[in-house]
Formats: sequence, C-alpha cells, structure tokens
Amino acid sequence: MTINGSITARVACELAGTEGIVPEWYLDSATPPVGTWGIGVTNASGHLVDRYKDKPASIERVLQIFIWLLRTSYGPQVLAAFKGRALTEAQFAAALSFHYNTGAIAGTAWVSLYLAGKVAEARKFLETHYLNDGDLKQRRMDEAALFFDGKWKHLDGLVNVYSVRKPSYLPGKPMRVDVRADVERALAAQ
Repeated sequence: MTINGSITARVACELAGTEGIVPEWYLDSATPPVGTWGIGVTNASGHLVDRYKDKPASIERVLQIFIWLLRTSYGPQVLAAFKGRALTEAQFAAALSFHYNTGAIAGTAWVSLYLAGKVAEARKFLETHYLNDGDLKQRRMDEAALFFDGKWKHLDGLVNVYSVRKPSYLPGKPMRVDVRADVERALAAQ
C-alpha cells in the first residue's frame, strides 16, 4: 500500500511502541538533561512541556501532540528526503521512526543509497549506523526490517508508559498499556 505521508493508526502505534510514553515532565538522558514530556517532546518542538511538571496529561493528549508533530514537522521532512518517491506505509513508518529518533533523515547515507537503487547497501548502512554506542542497534534493525521487509513490530498497540520518580524526575518502571483507542481518538481530533 502506497501512502502520501499520512499518519495512520498503524504508523502512530508503531512509533509510540518504539518510543514509549511519559505523560508527565521528566529529565531525559542527555548531558546535560533536558526537560522532556510525552513521546520525547521538548520545548524546542514548539509545544511547551514545562507545563506538565507534576501535572501528568492523559495518554490521548500525549498522542495528540505526538501526531501533530509527526504531521507538521517530521512527516514532511521524511517525504522531502525521499524526493517525491512513493513510500509504502511501512517504509514511511520506518523512515519516520529513524528521523524522530535521530533528526538526520535529510543527511543520512541510507536514504541516498536507497534513492540510487543500492538497496542492499542502504539496508546495511541503516543497520550499522546511528547506534549510540550499541544502545540503538535493535531499533535500527527493527527499522530496517520494517522499511525493507514490511515487518511491523508494534501493531498490538502495547506501549511502555512510564511514571516519573521524584525528586529525581527520571522515568520509573513502565506499565504496558494498549493505546489503540487513544490513538484513534487522537487521530480523529485533528
């Protein structure tokens, strides 16, 4: 199925399942730590997340902002990187996952290789780069499997939802939550 960059329920569930949700303001793992909320959203996104410190939002609200960011920022950047090439829903989701995590879709070699018809080289590059000292190896493998093989991993809608530990404001232990109904409501609200 070829799509034009639509954020579908499958795309939103896949990315949310990969990222996880923290519905309250927390400090991320960057050095120095950055105030973050929802699905990796910071004030730099244009959505001011400091308002969620000690004030958790609903999962539906988290997903509304996430989908808004995918539609207005990340999705158009992914489509621009592929220069009008038609992408399947799985390819779009994989490229979107990569870009949401790295911000590097416009300059990564795997996209250039893919556009040049060097599919095996593109896959190898995606699987072996942007690994964050190995911490993201499985994510890159999953993105490659989704982009090149159409293998979805998170269609069950189960997402890790983290509480926030205080006074450290670091994410706590996750609970697995089925967010499919919340995704549908968030998509309908936009």
